[in-house]
Parts: sequence; C-alpha cells; structure tokens
Amino acid sequence: MILIPIANHKICGSSRSGSAPVCDGVSVARRQSEGGYTLVALLAMMSVVALFAMAVAPSARQQTQRELEKEAIFRGEQVADALRDYYIYRLRLTRAQGDQALPTSMDQLLEGIPVPGGSRKRQILRPSAARDPLTIEGEWRFILPRSEGLVDFQQSVMFYAGNIVPTSQIPEIAQLQQFAVPRIVSVTNLGIANSPRSTSSITDDATGPFVGVASRSRRDSVLTYYGIERHEQWIFTPLFR
Repeated sequence: MILIPIANHKICGSSRSGSAPVCDGVSVARRQSEGGYTLVALLAMMSVVALFAMAVAPSARQQTQRELEKEAIFRGEQVADALRDYYIYRLRLTRAQGDQALPTSMDQLLEGIPVPGGSRKRQILRPSAARDPLTIEGEWRFILPRSEGLVDFQQSVMFYAGNIVPTSQIPEIAQLQQFAVPRIVSVTNLGIANSPRSTSSITDDATGPFVGVASRSRRDSVLTYYGIERHEQWIFTPLFR
C-alpha cells in the first residue's frame, strides 16, 4: 500500500457575501499585524504634530507681543502729541508757566482744549490712546519733569542719536525741554546701553504735572524704542520727538 502524505494546512472557507476565501488563522494574524503598524504610524504622526505645535507656540507668543508693542508705541506717541498741544495752549492762552502749563491727569487731555473764538473744544486725545495695551490695568505711568526716568531716557536718546539731543523746532517745546530735563553735554563712556537704571527706582504711582507717560509693564521687549529693550523704560513725551 502506498501512503500519500497530507500537507498540514488550515481549512479555508468562503464568506456568505461571496467575497474571497477567509482562512481562520492566517488572515486574522495578518489583520492583527496591520492593525499594529497602523497604531504605530498614528502615534508617530501625533508625536510630530505635538513637536510642531511646541515649536510654533513661542513664535506665536512673540508675534502677539510684537503687535501689542506696536500698538503701545502708536498710542504712547498720541499721548505725547496731546501733551504738546495741551502745553502750547496753556502757555499761549493762559500764560501759565512751568508746571502750571502741564496736565495733572489723563482726563484733562481727554477733555480737549478750547477752540480760539468759540465755545467748543478740540479733541487732542482718543479714549483708546489713554489706555496702555501692555498691561491688564491699562493705566499709563506718569513721567514727571526732572525725574530720574526722564533723565535716563534723555541719555538713551542721545546714545541712540550719536551723542546728539534732538531739539524741537517748536519754541514752546524747546523751552519745556530746558525746564523739564537737565541738559547733558555728552554720553560718551557712560555705558548707557549696557547699564540702564534699576527698575526698582521706577515710581508707578507718581502724581502731579506730567511731561510724558510710560508703561507699567516691566518685561523685556521684542521691539526696541530708541534702542531701549524694556517696556517700563519707553517714555512717550513731546520733548524728544
């Protein structure tokens, strides 16, 4: 009698839907293997997306801060223009001198100044410009005449402008500059760019006649203003514009 070896194999059948034969062992193992590869690929993709998000987040925060700083400079210079108009009005029409010609509150700038020969007032400051976009409170810090912060800012402007103090072409503002801040002959070898005054000397709650405003934010900046890289050291004043 001749014995015919029978191969050891799985018995396959057909599904009721008439699809291709389905083997009870090989096909299941294959699908399990493919499912494992899919899971690995999904985890890898999620890791790449997470790494991309982590890389983009600092750039997005920096861009947001940059836009806020642009708005702060825009608003701050509007306050400086309003201070100029208010001071000139007080000096010319009321004959006030020195501190008496400067405002003592932001409301005085918001109220505007009288139009000569009429009962109406001219708006010199928009309400939105009276708010500091760099802080939650939104209140500008007042810079008083002859204050340490103003002296520091004058030195930074001179350092930035090549040892020259920009002098206003408006006689009233040039006069205010001489009154509000002592004139420095030179900033050579003072190290202004490398040794700014400590922020601990800044007074957030200064009151009285003010000649400029600054932010209450004490953060490093993305932009520079006259070469200055700290928010609280940016001073917006008509003296050096």
